[in-house]
Amino acid sequence: MVLMVRLLLVFVFLGFGLAVSAQDNPVLMCINGKEIYRSEFERSYNKSSFSVGTDRKSLEAYANKFIDFRLKIEAAEVAGLDTSRVFRKEQDDYRRCLIKSYLTDEETAEQAARQYYDRMKSGRRAGRVYVKHIFKYLPQNISGHTLCEMESGMDSIYKTLAKEEGGASSFDACVEQYSDEKKAFWVGWLQMPVEFEDIVFGLNVGEISRPFLTPQGIHIVKVLELRDVLPFENMKDEIIRCQSRRHGMDKGTRAFVEKLKKEYHYMPDKAGIDELLAKGSTSRALFTLDGKAYGGKEFAGFAAAYPAGTRRQLEAFTVKTILDYENSRLELKHPEFCELLQGHRDSMLLAEITDREVEKRSVADEAGLKAYFEAHRSDFHWDKPRYKGIVLHCTTKRVAKQVWKFLKQIPEEEWVDAIRLTFNAGDTPKMQVEQGLFAPGDNAYVDDLVFKGKDATPVLSFPFTAVQGRKQKGPDSWQEVRGLLADAYRNYLETRWVAKLRAAAKVEIDQEVLKTVNNH
Repeated sequence: MVLMVRLLLVFVFLGFGLAVSAQDNPVLMCINGKEIYRSEFERSYNKSSFSVGTDRKSLEAYANKFIDFRLKIEAAEVAGLDTSRVFRKEQDDYRRCLIKSYLTDEETAEQAARQYYDRMKSGRRAGRVYVKHIFKYLPQNISGHTLCEMESGMDSIYKTLAKEEGGASSFDACVEQYSDEKKAFWVGWLQMPVEFEDIVFGLNVGEISRPFLTPQGIHIVKVLELRDVLPFENMKDEIIRCQSRRHGMDKGTRAFVEKLKKEYHYMPDKAGIDELLAKGSTSRALFTLDGKAYGGKEFAGFAAAYPAGTRRQLEAFTVKTILDYENSRLELKHPEFCELLQGHRDSMLLAEITDREVEKRSVADEAGLKAYFEAHRSDFHWDKPRYKGIVLHCTTKRVAKQVWKFLKQIPEEEWVDAIRLTFNAGDTPKMQVEQGLFAPGDNAYVDDLVFKGKDATPVLSFPFTAVQGRKQKGPDSWQEVRGLLADAYRNYLETRWVAKLRAAAKVEIDQEVLKTVNNH
C-alpha cells in the first residue's frame, strides 16, 4: 500500500518529481479533488515558455494553462482513452524502449563499443563490403563423404575461375549455375559469421576467395565494392546491439548486473546449484536477491522456454531475475523515469482527446464551419482585394472576344468545361485557361490586367490574354477560405470545450503558495 501511494504521487503534469514533505512542498491547488503540489507546478512552469520570470502575471497565466491541461487529461481518463488496447500497447512499447538505458552500464557498453570500433578502423574490418558468392548450403547431418565431394566440387570451380583470372562473366555464370544464393549483398561488422568476415574483409575489390567453410555452408566470395566506416556516433548503438546478439549479453549489461548483485545482496546457494547441475532439476533455493529466495520451481518455468545447457540456463535465469527485479523498481529509484513515462502518457491522452473534441470536428463539421463563417464573415475580409475569375490565353483577338461574350451567358462554375467543349474540342486548342481566386502576386497576368502591375510576357502560341471576373474584398463562400476558417473554427471549438470543462470543474488555488513558486 505504501508503494502504491508513492507511485501515485509521481504521476503529474508532463512528469514531475516525487513529493516531499507537506511543509517543504505544500499543496498549490486542488482540481476536482486532486491535490497538486508546488513542486509539480514548478517543474512544469520552469519547462514552459512562460518561465521568463516569477511575476504575478506570468504565474497566473500559466496556472490557467496548467488547469486547462489537467482538465483535458481528466476528460480523456473519464472517456476511458487510457484503457484502450492501442493506448496500453503504445505506453508499454515506450516503457520497454525507455528501460534499455536504465538496465545497462552505459559507460561500460560505450567503452566496449569504442574499443571494437577502433579495432575495426585499425584493421581491414572497417566499413561495409559488397559481395557475391558461390554458396552451397551444408545440412547439419551431412556425411563426411558428401562433405568431401562438395569441397572437391568447389575446389574445381575455384581453379577454373583462377585460370580465367576471375572474369566477371565467368563468376556470375558460376553463381547462376551452382550457388544456392544468387544475389549480391552488403556485409558489415557483426552481421555474418566470424569465418565469413575474416575472409571478405581481407579481400580487395575484384578479388575472389578460395573456398572456405562457415556454420552456414561453403563459399567462394568475390568482393564487388568497399565503403568507408561511418563515424562512431552513427554506429555505436548498432555495435552494442550486434555484440549482444552475437555474445548473448553486451559488456554494459554484464557490468550492470554485477553492480545489482551487490546492491541487492545476491547470494548463490551452493547446495541448490550443485544439485541442479548434477540432476537437471532441484527443489532447493538457487539464490536469494534482496532477501527473497528463487529456486528450482521458478527456474523450471524459465528453462522450459529457454533451450540450452543447464549451466547456461542458470546463468540466463539469474540475469533475467535480477534485471526483472530492477525493472520493477525503476519508478521508485528514478523520479526522472516516472517523469518521462507520465509525460508520454499525458501527451498521448491530450492528443487523442483533442483530436476527438476539436481537430476532427474542425475539418469534418461542414455545417458548423458554414455557420461559423456566416457569423464571422467580416473576420475573413482581405487586407487587399482579390480577383475571382478566369485568365484566358487565346490564339487571336477574335477568339478572345468570342469567349468573353460566351462566358457572360453561363455560370462561373461551368466556364472551364464549356471552354473545353466549345473552343478546345478540336485537334488544335484555341486557348489555355486558369480559373481561381487570385491575390496580388499570385498570377502575373492578373497583376498586369487587373491590379495594374508589371507587364506580363505573352504565352507562346496563345499571345492574346484577357480576364473575366470581378474584384472582391472578401470570400463569397466559406469554401474559398476553408484553411483559414478551419483554424478559426478550431480555436472556437477549443475555447468552448475548455469553458465547458471549467464550468463543471471545482478548482481551488492557494494564492499564498502561488507567490512562493521559484521563491522559497
